[in-house]
Amino acid sequence: MASTDSYAAAASPEELTKRSPEPHDDSEADYAEKPTHIRFLVSNAAAGSVIGKGGSTITEFQAKSGARIQLSRNQEFFPGTTDRIIMISGSIKEVVSGLELILDKLHSELHAEEGSDVEPRRRLRLVVPNSSCGGIIGKGGATIKSFIEESKAGIKISPLDNTYYGLSDRLVTLSGTIEEQMRAIDLILAKLTEDDHYSQNVHSPYSYAAGYNAVNYAPNYAPNGSGGRYQNHKEEASTTVTIGVADEHIGLVLGRGGRNIMEITQMTGARIKISDRGDFMSGTTDRKVSITGSQRAIQQAETMIKQKVDSASERANE
Repeated sequence: MASTDSYAAAASPEELTKRSPEPHDDSEADYAEKPTHIRFLVSNAAAGSVIGKGGSTITEFQAKSGARIQLSRNQEFFPGTTDRIIMISGSIKEVVSGLELILDKLHSELHAEEGSDVEPRRRLRLVVPNSSCGGIIGKGGATIKSFIEESKAGIKISPLDNTYYGLSDRLVTLSGTIEEQMRAIDLILAKLTEDDHYSQNVHSPYSYAAGYNAVNYAPNYAPNGSGGRYQNHKEEASTTVTIGVADEHIGLVLGRGGRNIMEITQMTGARIKISDRGDFMSGTTDRKVSITGSQRAIQQAETMIKQKVDSASERANE
């Protein structure tokens, strides 16, 4: 899957104001203050640009928008991609403002590199729970069709990828200019915010490895109030569990080129070590598979390993 390092066009503060008009009545004001969040993908390089030196850019964006901005760690990607996840949370007004600041920065840098005066159509991939996608699609596709017509943006929803255990998110790809994308986001966010299940997901932004290691960039609340700092979630106490896997099934755990074990590690956050050939569990011909991490990570990794072995055994018995 291609890296999401393309965004929509740079804009002046005046243009930002035009795109995000102030609410005119109480109902609009109430709507703008509703709590929500949005998740989207960025390339590793783009993530660095959003963070800035010592966290300076992201701290500035949080201060300007009032939104909270979190990123998955370096090299912790959305399954099947090489892209990191950014989550912006706050009121609808704050989230939209934070997203505009990020997209404008990313595109202004790309625009400078390309040196073109023509505003290109860019792609932005949102991460949306599978359970919330039905609301965006609508009966017979009516809602998504109306969103496309109203925003003039391209909107495509990927099928759920069942090759990744525990993945319950889909990608909603928006294509167009920044104005078209932001109009589409306004419509999609309004629909998602109506969904109680979606609102609850703000407490668990990632359902894969990033969920264990999300990085928060919070203002420094020291008396002098200067600068920004990394603020990491404390992880659960790490323990190690050793299980036995039949020697002939170790290849299923490893996968071609180590693909399976890398996938399990990335999605659970656990570290996995397999004993050398001939180094068996006492009294068996099972190789030792040591899983290190939080209790939850170990349980998920053990389940995934068992599934790899069981699925192959079932195919062999057919």
